[in-house]
Amino acid sequence: MSGNPYQEDRGNKDASITNPKGQGTAENTRKKGKATPAPGGPFLIGENMTGGYGKGPDILHDCTIAVNPGEIAVIVGPNGAGKSTAMKAVFGMLNVRSGHVRLDGEDITALSPQDRVIKGMGFVPQTSNIFTSLTVEENLEMGAFIRKDDFRETLHQIYDLFPILKDKRNQAAGELSGGQRQQVAVGRALMTKPKVLMLDEPTAGVSPIVMDELFDRIIDVARTGIPILMVEQNARQALEIADRGYVLVQGRNGYSGTGKELLADPEVRKSFLGG
Repeated sequence: MSGNPYQEDRGNKDASITNPKGQGTAENTRKKGKATPAPGGPFLIGENMTGGYGKGPDILHDCTIAVNPGEIAVIVGPNGAGKSTAMKAVFGMLNVRSGHVRLDGEDITALSPQDRVIKGMGFVPQTSNIFTSLTVEENLEMGAFIRKDDFRETLHQIYDLFPILKDKRNQAAGELSGGQRQQVAVGRALMTKPKVLMLDEPTAGVSPIVMDELFDRIIDVARTGIPILMVEQNARQALEIADRGYVLVQGRNGYSGTGKELLADPEVRKSFLGG
């Protein structure tokens, strides 16, 4: 990867790709609940979350994760620790039986995933995250489905962030490499002009070289001011670029701190980073 991300300024280099007011022009077609004012605290936080899927047992137990503008926060831990479940809880894809999710001064715990997208959440799942039969540009345009304004400027910004996508804009997305597909998926999420971007294992199944390239692009996105919450299996590499890190163990917060602090923690290194 290029340079040391801890020594680089992650100031807002191009805030126009974000939308600090969320998607106010979109029509809300499905309502599960409503947002309520909740000022103060981190920009995005899933606080003291306990819950699981359907009527099954709880997977998360009093779990808290948070991220602020311009930061990269990563969730790491062993298989089955609840990493992806924690992110899905923040996104509203499972019931939180206790705890709260707050975004930009509002409690959004009662909102459906669709409504959270309208409020400004961008979510990139680990798999099935592109339309393989559509071109790269058509995939990106699909990302603007909730917008009613002219999104061409945002499209150009995505091409600036991911130049390879501009080169392949007329190619079917299904013909791209794994790393290029992930860039399409991230780009499509950015087309909504999100307040926060959430990535579920963006480097799964790619080579180490491609992983480094993807992490470089993720750092570039964070430099625009967008908070990034990311689940990663490649714990050591993810913590190297992280402003905040959360190590989950059996659905609970095991360790938390800056990326540097967790990398230097002997217990974290021994138990989760291979010594």
